[in-house]
Amino acid sequence: MSSNVASPVSSGAASSSARGAGKPISFASELQTMMYALGDVRRPLYETAVLVDDIVHTQVINMLQQAAEVSQLRGARVISAEDLMFLLLKDKRKLRRLLKYMNFKDLKSKVMKGIEEEDTTEEKFSSNVSKRQKLAQDFLSSIDQTGEFLSLLVEEEVDEVKQERLERAERQTRMMDSAQYAEYCESRQQSFYKKASKFRDWLDCSSMEIKPNAAAMEILAYLAYETVAQLVDLALLVKQDMAAKAGDPFSQAISASVIQYQNTLEPHLQGHSATVKMNPESPENTPPSTPNTPASGSQHQSKTSHSGSIGNGGVGQDSSSKTKQRKRKKSAAAYGIEVQSDAIQPSHIREAIRRYSHKIGPLSPFTSAYRRNGMTFLAC
Repeated sequence: MSSNVASPVSSGAASSSARGAGKPISFASELQTMMYALGDVRRPLYETAVLVDDIVHTQVINMLQQAAEVSQLRGARVISAEDLMFLLLKDKRKLRRLLKYMNFKDLKSKVMKGIEEEDTTEEKFSSNVSKRQKLAQDFLSSIDQTGEFLSLLVEEEVDEVKQERLERAERQTRMMDSAQYAEYCESRQQSFYKKASKFRDWLDCSSMEIKPNAAAMEILAYLAYETVAQLVDLALLVKQDMAAKAGDPFSQAISASVIQYQNTLEPHLQGHSATVKMNPESPENTPPSTPNTPASGSQHQSKTSHSGSIGNGGVGQDSSSKTKQRKRKKSAAAYGIEVQSDAIQPSHIREAIRRYSHKIGPLSPFTSAYRRNGMTFLAC
């Protein structure tokens, strides 16, 4: 859609307080699992998941409000699937994805009900099982005068976005063992619809005058997941653009915050050599001793202490073992920071929203859909 909604990035506190006076409902933990399945690291940042939760909540709430307006205009008492499909008419690719999803749900219902082969005649299948597909076909035929929307039900076109997500998932699972792959497959099954009651409370449907029915809630859960998927897609592109490339003259155009963040990681990522240089006991940081003429007794004492430090169980060996322990701790901390730096940061999400909402063109500030502090819909 071309309509804009208030950006939760700039007004996160207001949208969070609007969820209720009590403890706010959050999908942050579930979103971490979804983000991992969509291309993020194995343990996504909780701060990023909270931001994604705020954005998706704001988008779905505004989408629900617009669907309620459409439902009210046609004189209906509930928000149905037709109202949400009407919001997707301006983007045929996303409408085609929704229609494929509804067809898949029909096929899944057929399998779950255990229909036997002798009973799966075409008439019985179309009347009992393909309820969603029949609903979509009836709605599109009632408003389609040229046949462009009805053709989406039969056309088989490769979805480039879905194909790219599948390729990314394939690359992500190449080096996994059986336990990691089982965890990844379980994370791919996470969705909003599996927690329908929590999802309904998250949207605060009980306070609405026109409430969504079960079919509308199913589509809203799908659109919420698609919003998360698109956020991850855009954030990964932003993360790739922000990564400094050797020999790239445009890498100096990276924002100062990213450069500062990378500079803070450099001492930790250098590993063993950086640890030795920062050790105050290393020879590089020790100034040379002043030449003098010590007495014979002091020479004998220094030789004795030197020979004692070289022996087994001496002071030198203890200090070297402590130095090695410090090196191991610093290298482990550096590995943890490096893994954490691979995750999608909140800054990546904010930059993705800024780029997606930015309108290009000389007349874009004068269009009715343009808002400088707004954010366009991601799912429709």
